[in-house]
Amino acid sequence: MESKNRCEWSGKEDKLMIKYHDKEWGTPCHNDKKLFEYLILDTFQAGLSWRTILYKRENFRKAFDDFNPQKIAKYTEKDVKRLMNDAGIIRNKLKILAAITNSRKFLETRDEFGTFNKYIWKFTSHKAVNNNVKNIKEIGASSKESDAMSEDMKERGFKFVGSTICYAFMQGAGMVNDHEIKCFRHKEV
Repeated sequence: MESKNRCEWSGKEDKLMIKYHDKEWGTPCHNDKKLFEYLILDTFQAGLSWRTILYKRENFRKAFDDFNPQKIAKYTEKDVKRLMNDAGIIRNKLKILAAITNSRKFLETRDEFGTFNKYIWKFTSHKAVNNNVKNIKEIGASSKESDAMSEDMKERGFKFVGSTICYAFMQGAGMVNDHEIKCFRHKEV
């Protein structure tokens, strides 16, 4: 890896984390398919590190029909059993059931707003919040925006959408720019 100033959390040796940091994290995303993928992955991240999820991402993609919400929304008990036996993903029944519920709620919300993008970005007034973070210690675990998102999503029936998970979603989807000021990505996003 070339020597660039990066956010501290990306590490210095982990090529997958560095690639995720350099190419994806914090980049404003307005694509419903990608936003849905983040939603599913963040459902499974609850209580775990992003690194754990990132290393299982391709397994999740295969197990969850390439993050197709229409297919996942139709999952039955047979699919839950299949997923519980898949060692390539996080085998937590509550999270698996939440992913199925969240697929259904994603589709309902998308239908209501025209796109999920229009719904989810309303929590930041349809623009990225630039937090001008100097170091990793300044990055919060939640915000008033993630609190509002969490509350609204819970009212709509989404699962595993506490404020901390919503904030992680916002970071990944580029709704907030938490790249450290010294990081080369800070100005790019």
